[in-house]
Amino acid sequence: MRKLFTVFLTVPLVIIALSATACASTGGNTAELERSGTALGAEVLWKMKRIGTPVISPDGKWVVAPVTRYTVDDDESHTDLWLFATDGSVERPLTRHGAADGQPAFSPDGSWLVFVSRREQDETGQLYLLPVHQPGEARRLVEVPGGVNAPIWTGEHIYFISRVWPDKSWSEMEEEMERREASHVSARIWTELPYSHWDHWLDEERQAHIYRVPVYGVERSEYTDADNAMVDLSRVEPVTLPAGRELPRSSQGLSSYDVAPDESKVAFVSDTNRDDTDPKMDIYLMTPGSEQAENITPENEASDSSPIFSPDGAHLAYTRQQIKGFYADTRQLVRYDMASGEYVELTGDWDRSADGLIWAPDASVLYGAVDDAGTRRVYEIDARSGEPRPVTAGTDYMSLSISNDGVLAGLNQSFLYPPRVAVIDPENGENRRLDTLNDAVLADVELGTYESVTYEGYGGEDIQMWVHYPPGFDEEKEYPLFLLIHGGPHSAITDGFHFRWNAQTFASWGYVTAWHNFHGSSGFGQDFTDAINPDWITKPYTDTKKAAEWFAGQDWIDAERMVAGGGSYGGYLSSILLGKDHPFNTLLIHAPVYNMYSQMAADFAVHTTRYGDYWEHDIYEEISPHYFAGDFETPALIIHGQQDYRVPVGQSFELFRTLQHRGVESRLIYFPDENHWILKPNNSLKWYEEVRSWMERFAEPGAGQGDSF
Repeated sequence: MRKLFTVFLTVPLVIIALSATACASTGGNTAELERSGTALGAEVLWKMKRIGTPVISPDGKWVVAPVTRYTVDDDESHTDLWLFATDGSVERPLTRHGAADGQPAFSPDGSWLVFVSRREQDETGQLYLLPVHQPGEARRLVEVPGGVNAPIWTGEHIYFISRVWPDKSWSEMEEEMERREASHVSARIWTELPYSHWDHWLDEERQAHIYRVPVYGVERSEYTDADNAMVDLSRVEPVTLPAGRELPRSSQGLSSYDVAPDESKVAFVSDTNRDDTDPKMDIYLMTPGSEQAENITPENEASDSSPIFSPDGAHLAYTRQQIKGFYADTRQLVRYDMASGEYVELTGDWDRSADGLIWAPDASVLYGAVDDAGTRRVYEIDARSGEPRPVTAGTDYMSLSISNDGVLAGLNQSFLYPPRVAVIDPENGENRRLDTLNDAVLADVELGTYESVTYEGYGGEDIQMWVHYPPGFDEEKEYPLFLLIHGGPHSAITDGFHFRWNAQTFASWGYVTAWHNFHGSSGFGQDFTDAINPDWITKPYTDTKKAAEWFAGQDWIDAERMVAGGGSYGGYLSSILLGKDHPFNTLLIHAPVYNMYSQMAADFAVHTTRYGDYWEHDIYEEISPHYFAGDFETPALIIHGQQDYRVPVGQSFELFRTLQHRGVESRLIYFPDENHWILKPNNSLKWYEEVRSWMERFAEPGAGQGDSF
């Protein structure tokens, strides 16, 4: 029996967070809000600065984070590094180049900062070095053909990941890149998987490997300046390449590897089977300079990931899943003894995934940002017993970083404000905000309120749901409902700010807006998450209908003005609704999985590894939305991006053609330069504009007086 730890109780109609201006006298008059410029419109979302993953200095006095601003006129993004003092006395840009500066890491003594940037002369992202407390410009440390990713500064080296041709020298790689750039041939050729990831094609001939570059003496200019690089490529040492073990081909990052404090070992993730159709992700250990890599997780057939060394180097923590082929299986924390080789499964009885982990300086506990019943909380996990203790309660926390003296920093956000840099008290969970970056933008914005409710879903089980109310909400009047269906399906909507699907923006149009964490959502225990496999329909569909029934039973909802929709799996479930009984006047269907057979063209096959291929069973006949097309009647807005390789764009073309063939009112919006998400400012503004226009046609927004509306 797994132990369930939570401090979150959901009580219907108890407001748990609200804006100071939420009870303004607008009475739900959204037109008045827009005329005054105080609504949280899509334009406001693009005025906000967006803060990336922060890192704290070893002495705990400074935090550095990438901050991105957008210029809508030219559709450009500009990311600089910002410096924040943990006592709140400093908040300023550290770089002003306007390039994509990111992935910062402090030197062990805290005096230098390494980061990845792509500046004027760079074809790909490169390592740059910047003094933290002295005047000086950032200088490119090394020029690596193919670029760099995920730097870690440990001891006398900076480690990084690069995608390389394993049989070529640096000069040969550069020549190959120049040859391809000059070639007029656009063909891509594969003989094995994977061929794509998310929104880009993968080169079968290239592999991701760990390298390291020495940095001792750089501050004294002991390296020569050759071609604007401080370190010659001859000094760059391959770490994993000699062992012939590459990192996962689809994607790699800081969670893919770690380095022992004394640099004696490197731990990394690699696919033992070297087979994307049947992967086996294991943790490997090797000594830099050797040609041998040891698999320390050979017995586990499911995925092992996220290795992190303890500060004293005595232990390696990592996460382990147990169900092969189920990407959302609970990630359990394992402690590996570096001296004895013994394993201790620390959180085997905990029904939550141990995510976002960092070690405390004394190695007594680990801190994590854990998805827990609709909120991402900071947890403290005892490194010996595995006992978890919630540190924070409300609102979301993520991207934790800790100093040598135990100062804990991270990002904090809620439905009412975007991510903020904060220092978190690990004893009581209180946070002290360090930035004021978006205060001016939000100063005059009228926000609504939101609350968490529970209702009875499939089988009478409790379903948690976030409900957002328009500014000036009046419970004596009736409002339309916009029910949002999240993607995943094995993710959850937690108490955080969403730029692409902002519930407060939808509410500002005059809709009560809701996210329900239906069966299959993460953060509610293993059984709940796995309850929809392989049948993706029955429980989430029932949960969605019952959510609508719950709203129809509220005096402040007009049951004749209900609309719904979602993206990815949310688009899938919306496509299912097209062919089944439901109360919605129209459906928004973004990047839907519509035909489970043609979904085999995606970069990720969901059911095949665990349940077998479609020619081995008939599950697709039971769960693929296209089998229900004979009953499609509901008007639908369909949106998709060409560069979406997670759910290929043909899914929407198939659905649109089907609706048109059946004579169902429908509209297809196609973005040739977007992926699974709509990320460019002007495209995003168009997305919100089209969604709003469509929804208003089928459910008039704003407060009404019942039948007299």
